[in-house]
Amino acid sequence: MRESRFRSCSPYRHLLVVLTALAACVGAACRAASVTPVAVVSADTWAVVDGRQITRADVDMAYRRIRDASQTLSDEETLTAKLNLLNDLILQDILLAKARTLKLELAQSDLDTAYADARKNMSDEVVQQELTRRSLTTADMREGLRRELVAQKVIAQEVGSKVAVTEQEVSAAFNVNRAQFNLAEESYHLAQIVVTPAREARLANSTGDDAKTPQEATSKVQMLMERLKGGASFQDLAMRYSEDPESAPRGGDLGLVPLSRLKQAPQALRDAVLNRAPGSVNVASGGGAYTLVLVASHEQAGQRDLSTPGVRERITETLRARKDQLLRSAYLTAVRNDAVVVNYLARRLVESKGAMPSLQPAAPGARN
Repeated sequence: MRESRFRSCSPYRHLLVVLTALAACVGAACRAASVTPVAVVSADTWAVVDGRQITRADVDMAYRRIRDASQTLSDEETLTAKLNLLNDLILQDILLAKARTLKLELAQSDLDTAYADARKNMSDEVVQQELTRRSLTTADMREGLRRELVAQKVIAQEVGSKVAVTEQEVSAAFNVNRAQFNLAEESYHLAQIVVTPAREARLANSTGDDAKTPQEATSKVQMLMERLKGGASFQDLAMRYSEDPESAPRGGDLGLVPLSRLKQAPQALRDAVLNRAPGSVNVASGGGAYTLVLVASHEQAGQRDLSTPGVRERITETLRARKDQLLRSAYLTAVRNDAVVVNYLARRLVESKGAMPSLQPAAPGARN
């Protein structure tokens, strides 16, 4: 399928966004002005960020937010999931420290509104059942949502507010890509995240994440859908987790796919695209593999120019997204390098050759 320079990805929200608020946090932060040394590092200290501890209990709570209780995972799979979550929590901790430095606060009314929206159309009984299943409380939900919203405020101020697209840039982009706006037939602008149940020889995503069994593939798809429902960017997730080496580096973008080609695709893929609303994400499966398909837009045949409804907006959004992605990546890399981070869980796993670390408190005077 042909790549397009222009795409539009709408976040796919979910009623239980609050339950996955700690699972992933994109963005950046800066180093704390002063670092307070941690006096004691116990076996329950899984990371230290600029002197602030992240404990096993913190990771366990984040894990309960995203874990599918119906899936039985091995010790290695559980540890891999928790190690990934710990990395997410490290980034979140840096973001929250940055928010304190910037004196960014979340109004109680904003939290109340977001909480009400997160549980919209869900009865108290259903909410409580979900909380009980995950061993969480309402306070846990609200705190997770608060942390996510504060992190979003940091990103909005430090990255989003600095991204601008000029009319000259829009015109230049259109002129360079004019042929892409002359459609010979009805087409769909698509993006994908591919997950397979076998090891990939040419993995090209940014995290190196690769499902190797049918069970791992199923769990990975469920994790991705939870994150999408929690508001994560499809483009970001594709770059981090997609197992398709061709489309992962460009955020899963497949460009404009003609209707004639779609009609030749497997039925599962056709069903994931045709008659689906722009912005929707649907899962197609076959042979143990999965494809998460984003229908970015549905385009009719014909020539378009900057006066055609939606063209200018689409180009502007694409250019803005490119700049935003670049600035986020650069900002995150810079401030993450400035932070003083010790990932004790990762260190212990390496030292133990991947063995399950002890979850009991370290004995007095023990070396961690």
